[in-house]
Amino acid sequence: MEFGEDHYAIEYFARRGYRRRRCKSCGKYFWTLVERETCGEAPCEPYTFIGSPPVSKPYNLSEMRRAFLEFFEGKGHKIIAPYPVVPRWRKDLYLVSASIVDFQPHVTSGSTEPPANPLVISQPCIRMVDIDKVGPTLGRHLTIFEMGGAHAFNFPGREVYWKDRTVELCVEFMEGLGLREEETVFKEGVWAGGGNAGPCYEVIHSGLEIATLVFMNYKTLNGVLEELPVRTVDTGYGIERFSWLTQGTPSAFQVIYSGILDRVSELIEIPYPEEEPFTRYARYSAWIQPSSSLSLADARRKAAALAGVDLERLQPVLEKLEQVYKILDHTKSIVFILADGVVPSNSKVGYLARLLVRKTQRILELLGKKDILPELAALQIDYWGKDFPRLLEMRDEILDLITYEVKRFNESIVRGLAQLERELAAISKSGREIGAEYVARIYEERGLTPDLVLSTAKKLGIKTPAMEEVEERMISRHIEFPAREKEDERLVEAAQLTKDLPKTERLYYSDQYAAKFTATVLASTPKIVILDRTLFYPEGGGQVGDTGVLRWRGLEARVTDTQIVDGVIVHFIEGDQPPVGEVVWGEIDYERRLSIMRHHTATHILIGAARRVLGKHAWQMGAKKEAESARLDISHHAPLSRDEVLKIERLANEVVSKRLPVKISWLPRSLAEDRYGFTLYQGGEAPLGEIRVVEIEGWDAEACGGTHCANTAEVGFVKILKVERIQDGVVRLVYAAGPAAHRYVSESMKELESRLERVEEDLRQLKLGYSRLIENYQETVLKEMEQAASVSPPQLDRIERVVADLAARIWNYSKGYQKEEMVGNTRLIFDFRPVTNVAYFTSMAREAVKHNSPAAGLISGKLKTGMLIAAGVNRQLSRQGLSPRNIAERLGADKIQYIDDEVVVFEVTGKDVRTIYNEFKKLIESLQSSEE
Repeated sequence: MEFGEDHYAIEYFARRGYRRRRCKSCGKYFWTLVERETCGEAPCEPYTFIGSPPVSKPYNLSEMRRAFLEFFEGKGHKIIAPYPVVPRWRKDLYLVSASIVDFQPHVTSGSTEPPANPLVISQPCIRMVDIDKVGPTLGRHLTIFEMGGAHAFNFPGREVYWKDRTVELCVEFMEGLGLREEETVFKEGVWAGGGNAGPCYEVIHSGLEIATLVFMNYKTLNGVLEELPVRTVDTGYGIERFSWLTQGTPSAFQVIYSGILDRVSELIEIPYPEEEPFTRYARYSAWIQPSSSLSLADARRKAAALAGVDLERLQPVLEKLEQVYKILDHTKSIVFILADGVVPSNSKVGYLARLLVRKTQRILELLGKKDILPELAALQIDYWGKDFPRLLEMRDEILDLITYEVKRFNESIVRGLAQLERELAAISKSGREIGAEYVARIYEERGLTPDLVLSTAKKLGIKTPAMEEVEERMISRHIEFPAREKEDERLVEAAQLTKDLPKTERLYYSDQYAAKFTATVLASTPKIVILDRTLFYPEGGGQVGDTGVLRWRGLEARVTDTQIVDGVIVHFIEGDQPPVGEVVWGEIDYERRLSIMRHHTATHILIGAARRVLGKHAWQMGAKKEAESARLDISHHAPLSRDEVLKIERLANEVVSKRLPVKISWLPRSLAEDRYGFTLYQGGEAPLGEIRVVEIEGWDAEACGGTHCANTAEVGFVKILKVERIQDGVVRLVYAAGPAAHRYVSESMKELESRLERVEEDLRQLKLGYSRLIENYQETVLKEMEQAASVSPPQLDRIERVVADLAARIWNYSKGYQKEEMVGNTRLIFDFRPVTNVAYFTSMAREAVKHNSPAAGLISGKLKTGMLIAAGVNRQLSRQGLSPRNIAERLGADKIQYIDDEVVVFEVTGKDVRTIYNEFKKLIESLQSSEE
């Protein structure tokens, strides 16, 4: 794409005596007041400001930002607060890469007014395309920087200013800093981005490009330029570069991070090269442009040779310094991205956040500082938070996310490194090599950073790609423009039918509770009907399209789905086909519509609840509102606990119960953003033009085109049905509201009752099984042991006690006893056993009284001459004065077989077991009476 000289030859240049020249080095054209052979930009010539700044007053970053904003404010521009670095108002970009992104395409296309005109902004921008150059170029390349944007939007009939005034303002600003116009070069260029394009001037001073003046008056469509109705002045002033220029330090990092370098040095050793050779080398650092065809080592050698410095002497310190610069740059980018609610993951902007965190963590590990990333992030938050309060608001969440991500990364290394070594060993044996695609895939699948993969491969003698090639491959696949979903073939057919038809009047916005309407058929096929007006809501914003019927002259067509194509609503039908011009009576499936409305309003309630429970990083990542249920996908780094789910559900239902009004308003985009902030875009990109805001007062406000209840009470109640982690960093809530929720709860209760019945039956069978097990123990095991007792009594005694204790535990656990009752505050257990055995009875009585509160047990069995009785009491009952010996005396023991502090086993002659039980019970009652 090129523009002719006429696009650049402006009146200002002619009036001031500028001449157009062609650079003998790069071949680009430029405009200058003085004779010169090159464009003045490094690497066509070296930096001249390093060690010799062209101004007398140095500016730090904060001072330069203020000077820039105040200058343009004084020239009639309104200062606008910076936008987030994550452009949720757009679906074609993951990160804000320039200040004009804030106003594309809604303002630049003419669809809506800007927040001010002209305006000025200092916008934090993040560009990942040159991440491999951050550090080695000493500040020429950064992943995060501030772009000072002075913008004017020239609408038809409303001219603000254009090229001449833009250049004039640029010169005035620079002269105010002390930069001479004679030393400034305006280099011709072309700018394209976000679907727009235009000629531009790159503003060069002392070898450094410090601003770009873009005149955006075209849109690009399939590679063809079409003039825009709005001509936009899009200027980008590099706030960091201007500051660097005024201070003349060898690296921009010394300027950008001057306020925290001392504190950073307490955490990491910051090496400082010898000043004179470092300064000379820095003047040629623009030649350091590593790529897939030029290694970093070769680029360094080239710069050192031009500067005339000893690279071998400088390089060890330089390499360590570059790593520190990377850490500073990357941690700043990390905190700005996470502050906008991004959760590190394997997709979209979360991928870029994770890449930055893991790259930085690897650098720290190689420096022997693996535990300090959260501390470094905290330094960045506290420092930059003074100018960008959002960082301080999100401080705790940012640090939690970083800590969690570092933990995940460490786990990935432990899991994946051994597997990688085995895999690479096999590759080494086969004599193969690995490419950039392989390294990128290993990172995406197993979380192992490229340096780990490459270093492991090199140890095994495997030929590897350059790091620059790998990072270029990784970034290019995730930097912007997500893959478009496959287009619905039905809509392709519908698009042919909708050509030249007017936009459909949307009756559902006038009254979302209306069910019937009349309309005229504008177009129809056996499958599609288009009306001039309709109550049928077309699928959009996660809400499914309405269904219903169309009737005319005794005929009927069933509407099975509703979609929208360029403002024209399309009804997909089955049945009869209405002719064009026919007046039809339409009726939507009303109960279905009401259920969908409840679910859509519930979605807004739930995202508000989720953000309050999980944190402000919890953004809506997708939603689907249907009649029977709905789903909401939320960004969150960890699986939800049951307690978190219950809190979200409880908060949501509290909002329902408050009967909060749901207000609908149409607002200009800039006014809506100013009033509600950028959480407006929870549901994603909003249509061009005015924004339809759905507000639940004091709870949630979103740009949304869906149908909603008039107040939260109409939602009924919200029930979360299922929670699942659908991908790394995304949790899905499936829920129902109103009658749909009631149906779910009713069906769930029936299912639970059915399960309870089955469990009770299983317990009965289990108890019966335990009883049979115990009887088998009594009838088989005890008899066998009695017969064997004469053979080896000591060993059998020990075995008998062990087996008896086990059987008693089974008996007590299964509640295999006949009776359990409370006598006052004492738990009393009674059982009659068909087979008697002293060891077994002792164990049963002891097991029966294992409780923290007073407990007693009575076990009985029939002997030939009377009965065998075992009675037990626990310590709580013993402290009240009841001992095993007292019990034996009161119950008329004839012969004591066993006694200790807890249990007594004795024989009685000729007594009925009921009499013994009643006497034992009276003994406990009398004990409690005396206590009172």
